[in-house]
Amino acid sequence: MRSFVHRGQITKVVFGTGTRKGIADEVRALGCDRALVVCTPGQTQQAGEVSELLGPLGVATFDQATAHTPIAVTNKAVDFARAVGADCVVAVGGGSPIGLGKAMTSRTGLPHLALPTTYAGSEMTPILGETHEGTKTTRRLPQVLLKTVVYDVDLTLTLPPDVAAVSGLNAMAHAVETLYAQGQDPLAFLMAGEALDALAAALPAIVRDPADQEARGTALYGAWLAGTCLGTVGMALHHKVCHVLGGTFDLPHAKTHAVVLPHVIAYNAPAASPAMARIGKALPGPGPARAIFEFAGRIGAPSALRDLGMPASGIREAADLIVRDGYWNPRPVDQDAVRVLLERAWAGEPPLSASVDPSDPTGAPRA
Repeated sequence: MRSFVHRGQITKVVFGTGTRKGIADEVRALGCDRALVVCTPGQTQQAGEVSELLGPLGVATFDQATAHTPIAVTNKAVDFARAVGADCVVAVGGGSPIGLGKAMTSRTGLPHLALPTTYAGSEMTPILGETHEGTKTTRRLPQVLLKTVVYDVDLTLTLPPDVAAVSGLNAMAHAVETLYAQGQDPLAFLMAGEALDALAAALPAIVRDPADQEARGTALYGAWLAGTCLGTVGMALHHKVCHVLGGTFDLPHAKTHAVVLPHVIAYNAPAASPAMARIGKALPGPGPARAIFEFAGRIGAPSALRDLGMPASGIREAADLIVRDGYWNPRPVDQDAVRVLLERAWAGEPPLSASVDPSDPTGAPRA
């Protein structure tokens, strides 16, 4: 019998179609009556609909949320919340407004609710990532866990197929890292596998038919599971790479996850056999790393960091930052190997399968 520790979640989840119509009741259930809606500049229409549903409970909207949660934006949002007398935050959108809501909660203690419109999964984790002067710092803070998440499949129907594809791969990355994470437990492993199954089935269907509500619901279900299981365990090399690339080079979050994921799977494969077997069950193919790479290509996701604005000259700097204060990883993180990983991801090449000594449980390359 293996030993493990499982950390349960305390977030209330309301999942279905049309569930956004009950957002005012969810705000009242928390004892609040002055909700501040937060969103990105591009989501003001959806935020406006939510404000209408809140009625007199909605006091204002802050529409300046942006990727990687810059501290300067958070400070503006906190000042605005205090100025309007907000007693809770309602985030509408993906990882950017939800990240801002978490950052605001960490500074003010305001209860946080969310209506996700993407598959980011951030709403189900106690992880807060913030950027300041080109450096992204990530912390696990139980106090930033959301009080309530209202998943309404209808809110995802307007998510363009190309955005849905990379957002879904972002969610798949959460599930993949859960499978081999530090602190991994049986329930998290089961949820991660179910999330991969759901996303592997749903994303191609959404690309084929963006109006497929059943597929949209399945993808949102997978994203919920992926975020939930990541919230109960630790993060590893994949998230460290993406946090460095996003914080230092301002690369788009979901697209960066889509490009990097196959390469990190290839790197960790020798030291994470059960995880690789579970990935292979969800995505059969020529090895889990190549299967993910080819799956991403089939649904139209980008494959090269250079196409996202990553300069070739930044590869060495990124490798240094990834190794410095690195996250735990099932296979020891070697700086030269990370540089090679980044070079292949930059060029859009298929993931490199390492030649390893099978007798070495760390997956170290043969001498």
